[in-house]
Amino acid sequence: MAQGHGDAKGTTAHTEAGGGHKAPFPPFQQETFASQLVSLAIAFVALYLIVSKIALPRVGGVIEERQKTIDGDLAAAQKLKGEADDALKAYEAELADARARAQAIGAETREKLNAQAEAERKTLEQRLAAKLADAEKTIAATRTAAMGNVRNIASDAASAIVQQLAGVTPDGKAVDSAVDASLKG
Repeated sequence: MAQGHGDAKGTTAHTEAGGGHKAPFPPFQQETFASQLVSLAIAFVALYLIVSKIALPRVGGVIEERQKTIDGDLAAAQKLKGEADDALKAYEAELADARARAQAIGAETREKLNAQAEAERKTLEQRLAAKLADAEKTIAATRTAAMGNVRNIASDAASAIVQQLAGVTPDGKAVDSAVDASLKG
């Protein structure tokens, strides 16, 4: 067979140089076809065994581990989301409570300030009423004093006018009674 193979090589080289017929593609040669099928079957079985016993379990393990990691991460994310939602609810409740307290404090302060302003207003009104009463007393006293002086001034003026017009000094009692009559009437 070794010689036949060498002859084929020599023939092939000779035919290629002479422009003759080429040798067929080695996988299609009938002499080596059966051995190639056996080699292919052995290689397929070996590859199948390697893949099924070594590669697939490793890939499956990696995929399973990856799935566990993804599931764990999703569970952790869901837990954190729940905690964040709880924290948000607590924050909103605290904020609502703080607003209610602020409104209550504002209302209480407003009521205190209104009461204080009302008390100050009443005190001021009482002071003003007292000052007004004192002023009215002062005005009444001044009016009484002025009216008393008006009578004297009117009597003196009437005496002076009569003396100027008539040239005679009038009687003081007659002037006083005339002035009293005109002030009353």
